[in-house]
Amino acid sequence: MIIGGKRFEGRTYVMAIINITPDSFWKNSRSTSLGALAAAERAAEEGADILDIGAQSTRPGYEEVGEEEEISRLGGALGGILRLGLPVSVDTYHARVAEFALSEGAHMINDVWGLSRGNGMEKVIASHGASVCIMHNSPSPVTGDVFPPVEEFLKRQAAFAVGAGIPPERICLDGGIGFAKSREQNIALLNDYARLKSVGYPLLLGCSRKSLFGGEPGERLPQTLAATRAAAQNGILFVRVHDVKQNKEEIQKIYEN
Repeated sequence: MIIGGKRFEGRTYVMAIINITPDSFWKNSRSTSLGALAAAERAAEEGADILDIGAQSTRPGYEEVGEEEEISRLGGALGGILRLGLPVSVDTYHARVAEFALSEGAHMINDVWGLSRGNGMEKVIASHGASVCIMHNSPSPVTGDVFPPVEEFLKRQAAFAVGAGIPPERICLDGGIGFAKSREQNIALLNDYARLKSVGYPLLLGCSRKSLFGGEPGERLPQTLAATRAAAQNGILFVRVHDVKQNKEEIQKIYEN
């Protein structure tokens, strides 16, 4: 996969979660614009391969902050983060926010609604020659076997993206763990995540400290690291995580053995 001018292939890379939010589910990841820059600097020092900047929480039960506030939060941090020299993804489902971020120099949009909102997001991404992560989501809960609806959605939306002018080599897919799925479905999806490779695109795994692991967010690092090890063993291209250093170390262990 290509993000900005960098090609990602042949191993598992770490995408660092950088939040500019006061209400993300993991309290240690909540930050202001100034704090987000410091967090991005720390993630870069710890070996992050790509930075994913989010200016609105999408935790269960979240409230939209609005495009203006999202742009304002991003505007206070994005320039400094881009100067770190790493590929930068922006986590948004608003086309106007994506237009702002890409115009400022961001390289990818991470859309938790997978280009399904009908707002022209795909056209914005294509017009900038940017990359996209298409995540599975649904306005109503998934029922039954989790894989068929996830695979069908991802296949359909990837084809939609290509049809809109986004090159296939600039697309990755995310199964959407924690979105419109029960805990049992999330666990089933995680346990056979590599099955989604059948759709034909590189995969991103986002399960860092999420509730499927049980307990409180602060207690979920060991389970997150186990998921990262499995991802590296199964050829998942990206893991999106809060704890860069620890996850990077787990990946290195896999390649050293």
